[in-house]
Amino acid sequence: MKKIKSFLVATLAFALVAPVFTACSSDDDNTKENIISEFAVNDQMVAAQKAKSGKDVAVLLVAFGSTWNNAFLAFDKTKAAYEQAFPNADVYVCFSSDICINRASVGENTDDNGNIVKRDYYEPRYLLHAIGAAKYSKIYVQSLQVIPGEEFAAVVASVKKFMNNGYLGDAHLDDAYLAKLADNEAIFLGMPLLNDPDVDVPEVAKQLNSLYASEAQQGVVAFMGHGNPDTYDTFKANVRYQQLEEELQKLNPSYFVGTVDMPDNYKQDVLARMQDKGFNNGKVYLHALMSIAGDHAHNDMAGEGDEYWDASDEESEDNSWFEFFTHKGYNATVPVSGNHPQGLLELSGVLNVWINHTKNAEFLEDAYHSMYPEE
Repeated sequence: MKKIKSFLVATLAFALVAPVFTACSSDDDNTKENIISEFAVNDQMVAAQKAKSGKDVAVLLVAFGSTWNNAFLAFDKTKAAYEQAFPNADVYVCFSSDICINRASVGENTDDNGNIVKRDYYEPRYLLHAIGAAKYSKIYVQSLQVIPGEEFAAVVASVKKFMNNGYLGDAHLDDAYLAKLADNEAIFLGMPLLNDPDVDVPEVAKQLNSLYASEAQQGVVAFMGHGNPDTYDTFKANVRYQQLEEELQKLNPSYFVGTVDMPDNYKQDVLARMQDKGFNNGKVYLHALMSIAGDHAHNDMAGEGDEYWDASDEESEDNSWFEFFTHKGYNATVPVSGNHPQGLLELSGVLNVWINHTKNAEFLEDAYHSMYPEE
């Protein structure tokens, strides 16, 4: 427990140093005036929503983010599902990635008709500040991360920073209001999808198998998660991918789970495990084990063509999973819905795991008890 708390204290500074709308410049470029103006925009937006709805509960969904239109639609559907599950709450969605915020706002990608799509999202700190300024009496912050890893640590840091009213040099929120939130245990933190290895991992495995059992009967079903490098393996959460593979293989040995960033669990490691189990050819169905299907799903997993394959370095991270398994002699395919791969938020059974985490969210001070780094 002490190690976790020490890590979180150290993470506070790291998680909040990234510039807000200047992903390629230094933190010094963000003047106090710019930060205050962003607070004002969000204060007005959230205040207007609260005045319109008359609701006194807020749910803030925190995603890493994306620039893909199909991902925006997935976030829209997730927001709608939360509004149905929490009819007495105003629901907001925010991005923790400055790069995704920047690129979404300028319309980096198009919809299926070729139209440029621009979306405005905000960082958790701005939405939290606005929610606080509107004085909601109860606040739920729900992580849309898959594992309790590096990005989840940033979510925790954002909430703690909010409660400490420390975003700017001088206070911009009502300290009495924040004290009331704390005294009433009225700010809650919902955990990532695969938080609990004994409950969440088997449940997600069951939900995935209910969707892909027929594929697993025909060939290998390989899931591509993100993962963290060793130096960023916060709460040692990478183990969740191994645990999920083990649970899935109890249902069918054709399931495998790899990542784009976890050492010893790249696509070539997945291939080695497949061959150890006798899967030397045949079909390989590729699915994204990420909340949405963004750049990783479209490019690292599903990318087709010469630009996604370097024969001189077959294990290159620039080679897509589709091209990798195809060149290894497998019949690789990426199932799509609406011309796109699907992310986990688009799978209703999996989304319900997140929703239940929100319903069972813990008062922030107790959230540490749900973080247990395996040794």
